[in-house]
Amino acid sequence: MKLFPALEKAYTREPLTAREAQRQAQFIAFGPIVFQVSRLMVRFGILELLRERDGGMTIGEIAAETKLSDYAVRVLLEASLSIGTVLVDPASERFTLSKTGWFLLTDASTRVNMDFNHDVNYEGLFRLEESLREGRPAGLEHFGPWPTVYEGLSQLPEQVRRSWFAFDHFYSDHSFDEALRVIFSQPVGQLLDVGGNTGRWALRCVAYNPQVEVTVMDLPQQVAMMRSQTAGHEGAGRIRGYGCNLLDAEEPFPTDRRYDAIWMSQFLDCFGEEEIRSILGRAARIMTDQTRLYIMETFWDRQKFESAAFCLTLTSLYFTAIANGNSRMYHSETMQRLVEESGLEVEAVHDFLGWGHSIMVCRKTDKH
Repeated sequence: MKLFPALEKAYTREPLTAREAQRQAQFIAFGPIVFQVSRLMVRFGILELLRERDGGMTIGEIAAETKLSDYAVRVLLEASLSIGTVLVDPASERFTLSKTGWFLLTDASTRVNMDFNHDVNYEGLFRLEESLREGRPAGLEHFGPWPTVYEGLSQLPEQVRRSWFAFDHFYSDHSFDEALRVIFSQPVGQLLDVGGNTGRWALRCVAYNPQVEVTVMDLPQQVAMMRSQTAGHEGAGRIRGYGCNLLDAEEPFPTDRRYDAIWMSQFLDCFGEEEIRSILGRAARIMTDQTRLYIMETFWDRQKFESAAFCLTLTSLYFTAIANGNSRMYHSETMQRLVEESGLEVEAVHDFLGWGHSIMVCRKTDKH
C-alpha cells in the first residue's frame, strides 16, 4: 500500500506517548458527547462571542448574551475546556477561544462536515454494526424505505437534503476550475456526465466552452431535478438528460452520439467494486480510441495533509450505514485495478485539485 509522504509519516509510526494514547482513547469513548457539545458551542453563538471579545468572557456574561442559563453555559464551557476549544484564565475566570475553537468556528470544510454528520449521519450511524454485518445501509431506514440514499434524495427532510448537497457541492465545486482546464485541454464536442446529479458541472461546462453539448446520465428522478435546476441558465439548451439505473448491469450507456469525454466526478465512490467494474465496462463499450474517461475522486492515499485523509476514511462509514452499504472512499491503487479490469488503462493522474481531488485520465487499451 503506497501512501503520500504526510500520510506515511502519520500512519506508519507511533506518534504518542502512553499517557497521550490513553487520553486519546478516552476522547474516542466520549466522542458523541464531544461532537454535540462542540456543535452547540457553535449553534448557540458562544464561540463567536469569544472570538469577538479580546479579553474573554465570564460565564455570567455569556449567559446574558445567549439567553441560556448559567448552568447550561457552565457545563458547555467546562466540557469545552477538556475538548480543547476554549481556554480559561483561573484568576479572572474569563474564557477565551483556543486555536481549535477558531478552526471549528471559521474553517469552511469543518462546518460543512459538522452539519453533514449531524443532519445526515448521526442517528443512522447508531446502526453501523448492523450495516457492517449485513452489507446494507441499515441507518438509512431512519429516513425512509429506499435501498440507497440516492433513490430517496429528493424526499429527504429539507435540512437533511440541504446539508447533504452542501457537503457534496463544497468539495467538488472547489475543484471545478482546475478540472475544466484538464477536460478541455483537448477538443470536446460531446461530453457524457455520468451521475451528473443537479447539473452543476454540466452548467460549468457549457459556460466554459460555447460549443460543447453535455448529456447528464443519472436516475430518472435526478434527471428531473437536474432539468429544474438548470432551466433558464445560459447554455441550458446544450444540456440534455438520460435517465437510467446505473446499478442495473443491463442498462447500456447512450450510443446516439459519439462522446469525446466521459466524466465521473465523486461518483464511483458511491458503488462497490463489482458495480464499478460493471459501470466502467459499459462505459468502455461506447468509447473510441479518441475518447477519454475522467474519474475525479478524493483518493484518501493521495492527500497532501493527514487531516484530509482522516476526513475521507471516516466518510467511508457514511456510505456503509447511510448511502448504500457497500462503497467507500477508495485508495487510488484499488481504483486503478478496477479501471484495468474493465478494459481501460490509466493514461495520467492529476493530483491536488481543489480540496484534495485527483483526476484519473483513462483510455481504452489496445486489447479492448
